[in-house]
Amino acid sequence: MSKLVATHTAALPECGLPESALPVPVLREAALPESGLPESALPVPVLRESALPVPGLPESALSYADRTLRRHDKPHRIIAGAMHYFRIHPDQWQDRIERLVSMGVNTLDTYVAWNFHQPAKGIAPDFDGPRDLTRFIRLAGEAGLDVIVRPGPYICAEWDNGGFPAWVTADPRMVLRSSDPLFIAAVESWFDVLIPVLAPLQWIHGGPIVALQVENEYGSYGDDARYLRWNRKALLDRGITEMLFTADGGTDYFLDGGSLPEVWAAATLGSRGEEADATWKRRRPGEPFFTVEFWNGWFDHWGEDHHTRDAQDASAEVKKILDLSGSVCLYMAHGGTNFGLTAGANHDGVIQPTVTSYDSDAPIGEDGSLGEKYHAMREIFFQAQGRDLTPVPDHLQEQVPVLDEQCFEMAQGVSLLDFVRAGEAVVSVKPLSFEELGLDRGLVHYQASAVLPRGGGFLKIGGLHDRAYVWIGGRYVGVLHDGNARDGIAVPGDGNLETLEILVENQGRINYGPFLGQGKGILEGVFVNQRLVFHWEQRVVNLERPLTQLLAATGNCGFGDVGSHAGGPGQSAAVPGFFHGQFHVSTPADTHLALPGFGKGVVWINGFLLGRFWDIGPQVTLYIPSPLLVVGTNIVTVLDYEGGGTYGQLRNKPDLGIVGVSHVEDLS
Repeated sequence: MSKLVATHTAALPECGLPESALPVPVLREAALPESGLPESALPVPVLRESALPVPGLPESALSYADRTLRRHDKPHRIIAGAMHYFRIHPDQWQDRIERLVSMGVNTLDTYVAWNFHQPAKGIAPDFDGPRDLTRFIRLAGEAGLDVIVRPGPYICAEWDNGGFPAWVTADPRMVLRSSDPLFIAAVESWFDVLIPVLAPLQWIHGGPIVALQVENEYGSYGDDARYLRWNRKALLDRGITEMLFTADGGTDYFLDGGSLPEVWAAATLGSRGEEADATWKRRRPGEPFFTVEFWNGWFDHWGEDHHTRDAQDASAEVKKILDLSGSVCLYMAHGGTNFGLTAGANHDGVIQPTVTSYDSDAPIGEDGSLGEKYHAMREIFFQAQGRDLTPVPDHLQEQVPVLDEQCFEMAQGVSLLDFVRAGEAVVSVKPLSFEELGLDRGLVHYQASAVLPRGGGFLKIGGLHDRAYVWIGGRYVGVLHDGNARDGIAVPGDGNLETLEILVENQGRINYGPFLGQGKGILEGVFVNQRLVFHWEQRVVNLERPLTQLLAATGNCGFGDVGSHAGGPGQSAAVPGFFHGQFHVSTPADTHLALPGFGKGVVWINGFLLGRFWDIGPQVTLYIPSPLLVVGTNIVTVLDYEGGGTYGQLRNKPDLGIVGVSHVEDLS
């Protein structure tokens, strides 16, 4: 997805299954969920237990000629919706797919996030539980959907680091997304594992996958055609026989860098589809027009308004594409959630971190709700396929069950400084980056001693990524970020040696543009006026470790004395640090968590790292899916970097912030 604008580092268990034992999807017509649609209207793949090519079928499900897309030699249009398995709790995959089917699509589209499966170097990629890509694809097939897979390795998607593991992009010698041998070798090692998972799920082997994407919107990044051809060949060499395509913005500029003559070119856009279709007629004669990303909504950054798009406007643009006999995929049909620390960031002069919700004003809401846009798109999709508009099944029309609204107390635990000081120190002359310290996501506590000039001076940070809280002699003095760190912050001084403490937060790795792969932490140095400060201690705070381990490191499990270092960015009565609360549930259901009075930080539910919060908005509530809750007592744990509140709220509906004007993304 073109934009203007860290998964666990602990060892993951190896699957332990030989390649021959990998699950091969078996689709049965009887396995289709009740959808309210006539069975004859659903594209039902016939899956077989064998991974051998099915006799009598062509090499791929899709083909085209004379601007007409064909599916097994019959005229066909892809009417698709994007949803990402890594943004949905796995217990809800089936429900969200049913909602997608009922909207009238015939295809599900998903990215594959490399860093979701292999966050740590040297550890085998994980395809179990929430990472069970095979199960997700099989569920889509069993629901009667074709599947498009976009394996990257770059995915953008407002996902941390554009899907690349931080250990890959940490190599300063590597040229990302190019034919550089170091980069190619890294991707080959990933594809050697990923593609054998996908290949048996292709249509030719009885599975639902009918197309795969070569790279992702490369025309907005580079012009290394040699790399694009390698990416295509890497898929073919590993057994991919279904249709391949590239995806780029809908103008000549993006096609110039991202398309290949021998690969079907698809478009990504949010408006002006008729203009893009004319460009395709001129540039790609004979190819059917396919908008693989139609941006019917948009994502949010912290500190901005909540983006929405008018349902009638979005559906009218989709209809224009379908009226041109084009194919279309809604990005997103269901956005889901950037759980934990997986939200990415953009960069436009300063970093623009993405919020925890990836609702994206999609037809299917973050909590599964069906809004006006769902029904508008559904009507268009049914009409385009010549189908009678049947009612949405009753069980999907019903309001998603939610907990009753309630408030619960939050008690203060260990202070922020006591927590971040508890780790083992790594000593260096100059400050070390997150990458040099082996940390993907989280915090680093930097400490050094320096003489502060009589009368005071300015503490400056070169190459700060992203946000730094500063203490002098245990007293909080302010916050710096990548936009003002070189100017610095005024600090008092009397010519004596003082202890400097700087806590740096990674707010999300950049997922789009030339700063993709940029490091985190202090990349250049710390200055008192123009003088560099040397000899540092660094303590890594990996927030993706199990919560029990994080709390145990403080020696008091997060409760007890708040410590002696009061005061923080908000200068509230509460000391920045941990806060703990609980609420009772008789029957688990969805809910939406608000934290009034809290500042900026992260929150866990029953030990699961739910995501980031920040009082600057726009997002106010964080979605808690029902599978994260248990009957009885449920524990809420908050780590606030800037203050703290006294209570939490469970609300019965989301609050994603103040809505700005209807947003239509337009690339030119």
